Amino acid sequence: MAAAASSDTSAPHIPVLLSAILRAVEPVTGTWLDGTFGAGGYTRGLLDAGADRVIAVDRDPLAFDMAATWADTYGDRLVQQQGVFSKMDDYATELDGVVLDLGVSSMQLDLAARGFSFMRDGPLDMRMSQEGMSAADIVNDAPEETIANILFLYGEERASRRIAKAIVRERAQEKITTTLRLAAIIESCLPRSKPGQSHPATRSFQALRIAVNNEYGELFQGLMAAERALKSGGYLAVVTFHSVEDRMVKRFLTARAGAGGNANRYAPEAAQEPPGFILKSRKAIVADASEIAANPRARSAKLRVAVRTEAPAKDIEARAIGMPMLKEVI
Repeated sequence: MAAAASSDTSAPHIPVLLSAILRAVEPVTGTWLDGTFGAGGYTRGLLDAGADRVIAVDRDPLAFDMAATWADTYGDRLVQQQGVFSKMDDYATELDGVVLDLGVSSMQLDLAARGFSFMRDGPLDMRMSQEGMSAADIVNDAPEETIANILFLYGEERASRRIAKAIVRERAQEKITTTLRLAAIIESCLPRSKPGQSHPATRSFQALRIAVNNEYGELFQGLMAAERALKSGGYLAVVTFHSVEDRMVKRFLTARAGAGGNANRYAPEAAQEPPGFILKSRKAIVADASEIAANPRARSAKLRVAVRTEAPAKDIEARAIGMPMLKEVI
């Protein structure tokens, strides 16, 4: 494991939409929290742009092992905190900014031993924290209906029931413990992909990863934690890579900016609570052609930025922001 990690840490990990973030929040000052530290691209960008201090949070211990080669150059301006960004207000308050880059990082995909990728053979793991329930546990132990619902709700996989049935049939013969075996089972259920189309296992692997790491729950709690942790005038910048995450972020910010409007135009105007955020723009910021050419991962990325107001933080219901929720307990 250590050898594999060492060989991959030299690979380039390009932070998506970093320049766009820095432009949206300039001048960069004060204390920021990078809730998805990963390979450190956003943290270094913020520090180099003028942040006095960055609190770097990640649930994956590998992130801090990788940072050992450069972290000391920033001295006490860089504070490393292993944990989850949904608890960021336990680590700091009165922040000048919070940045989140959602989803799996390229460093995790690069390591076959972590089990995130269907392109490399490895144990069926997918745990960002390297603790708790793994993807293999779900695939081999969960009921067929639960697996189908995970694939449909978290991966928007239309063939979810067909794939779940095949998984249950195959695991009865032999436990499914590797990424390539699971990918092959999924491929057998779907038409062969055409050139330019995504791999048939893409949506299913995404769904399992989200379930294993409770990513939607983390995002939901993390958005509310950011509102509590930011001071008035502080920035929240969130980069998403697929429609469900972007929908959750958009609806949260729209609701907390008081920009939702009245549901019924004939009803009396409801009393408006003071907004918790002011949107920098109603539309998401996307990568330009030059960034996409340099970093194809940026093609699907969307950035939303908002500014915290003086209004008290307020909780919001998960259903109000379109968070997919399983009825079953995994």
